[in-house]
Amino acid sequence: MSTRTARQIVLASRPEATPGPEHFRTETVDLPELTDGDIEVKVHYLSLDPYMRGRMSDAKSYADPVPVGGVMEGETVSEVVASKNPDFAEGDLVLWRTGWVDAAVIPAAKVHTVRKLRTFGAPETTALGVLGMPGFTAWAGMKFIGKPQAGETVAVAAASGPVGSMVGQLAQLAGARAVGIAGGEKKCAWVSDGIGFDAAVDHRDPDFYNNLKAACPDGVDVYYENVSGPVWDAVRPRLNLYSRVPVCGLVANYNTGGLGDHDRLPATMNTILTQSVLVRGFIQTEFAEHYDEFLDEIGPKVADGTIVHKEDIVEGLENAPEAFIGLLEGKNFGKLLVKVN
Repeated sequence: MSTRTARQIVLASRPEATPGPEHFRTETVDLPELTDGDIEVKVHYLSLDPYMRGRMSDAKSYADPVPVGGVMEGETVSEVVASKNPDFAEGDLVLWRTGWVDAAVIPAAKVHTVRKLRTFGAPETTALGVLGMPGFTAWAGMKFIGKPQAGETVAVAAASGPVGSMVGQLAQLAGARAVGIAGGEKKCAWVSDGIGFDAAVDHRDPDFYNNLKAACPDGVDVYYENVSGPVWDAVRPRLNLYSRVPVCGLVANYNTGGLGDHDRLPATMNTILTQSVLVRGFIQTEFAEHYDEFLDEIGPKVADGTIVHKEDIVEGLENAPEAFIGLLEGKNFGKLLVKVN
C-alpha cells in the first residue's frame, strides 16, 4: 500500500508579542493506517480565528496551549475519503478540529465529536462562519447574556467580522437598534449598506469618540465586547443603567500579554457600579448543548438571505500564517478562511 502523507503547520516557537512567520513551520508527515472505527478526511477549508493567538501562549487560560512543535489548532470542514466507521461514509462533509493540516485520520475514540454538516442549502463554508463557531458565539452571547429588547440600542465592535455582523442582525431581529464599530470606510460602508445596521462608526476616525456618541443618542443597552482597548474607552461612558456586556474576546490585548496599553480597571469598575452593568465573560462551549437549537433557528435565515454574511477566503494552506497575522491586525474583511483542497 502506498504511503499517504499530510502537510501540517506547527508552532515553531512562542511569540512574545506579535506573531511572525518565524513562529510557524510546515512539515510533511505520514498518515497512519485506518483501524476499526477510524475515518480519514481531506480538508476543504480551515477557519482562522483570533482565539488561536491565545493557544500560541503558555499563559494560564481556559484551554491548554499548543505545545511547541505541535500542530496549530483550528476547526475545518473536511470530506471523508475513507471510513472504517459505520456512521460515516466516503463523501460525507464533516466539521472537526483537525488543526492546520490538509488531511488527517480521526481515531475511533474521537469520532463521536465529529459533526456532519447542516447548512440548510447554504455553502459548506458557512459551517465555519455564520453557521459555525463565530455565529454560535454571537447567538449564545445575545440569547443568554445580552438579551436585547425592542427599542434598545446594541453596539458591537469588529462589526464587519463574523461575530459582530451576526450580533447586529440578531439585535435588529429583536427590534433593537444596531450600531456597528469597524475599522475603515470600506468596512463601515458594508456594515451600514451591505448588512443594514442602523449606524456604523469608524474607530480609526480621529473623532471616533464623538461620532459614537452621536450614533447612540440614547446610550447603549447592550455592548457585545470582542475587542477592548480604545473602543471600550469610547463605549463605556455610553452604557445605560442596567446595560449588559457579553465578553467573548479582547483582541486588542492579544499581542500585549493581555495587559492592554493602560489600566482600564478603575474606570470600568466605576461604570459597573454606578450604572449597575452586567459584565459576563463566556466561552461558547459552555452553551454547546444549544448548538442544534442555534442551527434550527439561524440556518434557514442564512439560506434564504435574511441573515447576511461575508467571507474572506485565502488560497493554500501555506498562506495560513500570513493570513492569521493579518487577522490580528484587522486586515481581513469578513470571516477568514483558508481554502486547503
